[in-house]
Amino acid sequence: MVNFGRVLTAMITPFKEDGSVNYQVAEKLAAHLVEQGTDTVVVCGTTGESPTLTWDEESQLFQVVQKAVAGKAKVIAGTGSNSTQEAISATQKVAKLGVDGSLQVVPYYNKPPQEGLYNHFQAIAKSSPDLPVMLYNVPTRTGQNLQPETVARLAEIPNIVAIKEASGSFDQGSQVRRLTPPDFAIYSGEDSFTLALLALGATGVVSVSSHLVGLELRQMIQAFQAGQIDLARDIHLKLFPLFKVLFCTANPIPLKAALKLQGWDVGSPRPPLSELPMELEQQVKTVLQDLSLL
Repeated sequence: MVNFGRVLTAMITPFKEDGSVNYQVAEKLAAHLVEQGTDTVVVCGTTGESPTLTWDEESQLFQVVQKAVAGKAKVIAGTGSNSTQEAISATQKVAKLGVDGSLQVVPYYNKPPQEGLYNHFQAIAKSSPDLPVMLYNVPTRTGQNLQPETVARLAEIPNIVAIKEASGSFDQGSQVRRLTPPDFAIYSGEDSFTLALLALGATGVVSVSSHLVGLELRQMIQAFQAGQIDLARDIHLKLFPLFKVLFCTANPIPLKAALKLQGWDVGSPRPPLSELPMELEQQVKTVLQDLSLL
């Protein structure tokens, strides 16, 4: 059984003023995340603005983060694509880098049927059989839902060990848990759904807000696992405004604004993403102040 822990952080990619990747800040941020409760750092996912990164940039980010968290946390590399061959190539490359796992998003735009999705993920997993794979289901971004029955078939492949479940459906989460073996890990792909999915048998969360409240997320999950349901609920409700405001527009725009308010030199999102409008930045600032994060 592969153990990625409870709190996984989908890390942002910092940029310099000229738009190039700021590897120095990435190194510092990764180390900070581990100090703040992160068990596994997920690099070059949606939050990391992977669609606008080149392979050379991604490869260097993987290595920088690996070095920063060595011996303290695991690293999962986002190597998904809507081209099966491209995903295979990227996954084989990161396997040689020695990362701990690969995040594979449902192919976007081309909307393959369920059999196509099964064949896609099966081919990737078999191309790097020693590298653990986490599926990533996020229909609002990909245009296609990975059905629970397909997840169950994929869970039979030895190195497909987990799913980041961001369908927004508790029914789907329930069905995935019902159809997959106990050692197949389900991670909430949305911070606001974490507590409820824990009740349905999830392991933890691939989080955005853990950039800011990683220790409290860990405390919430530990409280739930210890049967301290009231405490877990109280933490969830306290953090709920943060969960929501970080998605007041496309992720990671609000998160980068929040980190900049805290003094992190993470730069602006890459086009076609844009800066957070002033009125939304004020909303983010208010929530951060209410939680004593500024």
